[in-house]
Amino acid sequence: MNPGLLRLTGHHKDLGGGFTVRRLLPALQCRSVGPFIFFDHFGPVTVEPSAEYDVRPHPHIGLATVSYLFEGTIMHRDSLGSVQQIEPGAINWMTAGRGIVHSERRPESLAASTYVNHGIQLWTALPLAHEETAPTFVHTPARDIPVVEAQGSRVRVLIGEAFGQVSPVATLSPTLYLDVQLERGARWELPPLAQEMAVYTVSGALALDGEPIAEHTLATLRPGEATALEATGDSGARCMVIGGDALDAPRQMWWNFVSSRKDRIVQAAQDWEDQAMGQVPGETDWIPLPERRFKP
Repeated sequence: MNPGLLRLTGHHKDLGGGFTVRRLLPALQCRSVGPFIFFDHFGPVTVEPSAEYDVRPHPHIGLATVSYLFEGTIMHRDSLGSVQQIEPGAINWMTAGRGIVHSERRPESLAASTYVNHGIQLWTALPLAHEETAPTFVHTPARDIPVVEAQGSRVRVLIGEAFGQVSPVATLSPTLYLDVQLERGARWELPPLAQEMAVYTVSGALALDGEPIAEHTLATLRPGEATALEATGDSGARCMVIGGDALDAPRQMWWNFVSSRKDRIVQAAQDWEDQAMGQVPGETDWIPLPERRFKP
């Protein structure tokens, strides 16, 4: 639940191999914003040929992952047989539902190359009625994302509806996700587009209703009120807007599993330990369960 005005700076989380992300959600002060229950900002990070940034096969239940790159590329593979190279500007929505396994790796074509990866990975909790839905993966290329330009701003409507544009990305509950770029000195009004909303400052100096917001801060917004965004630095600013309807019930979240039921997480953990959740075709390695197990 979005409790009102908060400024979350997150914490750094090492995912292994020296790959560190800034994790904004979940936080003690705010467990979710709309359906969004997890927010990682990674990079910009230089990927050298010797770097071990690959994420081996791992499982999910009860959630949808949303992958978005500003720069770089990641190869997605999953137990459905999906193989998709994720590139800047595209939206990649993976519904885990009753269970899916996927990996995120360096494309083979870049095995000997040095490049930069920079992006955001979000999770949304699936509505109660769809927690055990069939898993799916849908790639929406950058060219299909609608764009609105006005008031010195360029807004990509990644998910949801805003400013007369509707994203083609299908969701299971009202969800909002915008990529906003403001020119130097631009002042732009963000209307209340969802029950709960927050702004994340990716880069540049930004003020919300005249209050400076530090870079890499997730700021929750007042429900039902418009918010003035202003680029106050010399090079403009970039931010992400997330939001949607409040969660329909509390969620349990442990490792890569999300559910309204504790016993379902226990079951998923056992299924993964037994390697009964499926495999990514052609991949034999996998990430084991954490040593500290879930306690219902």
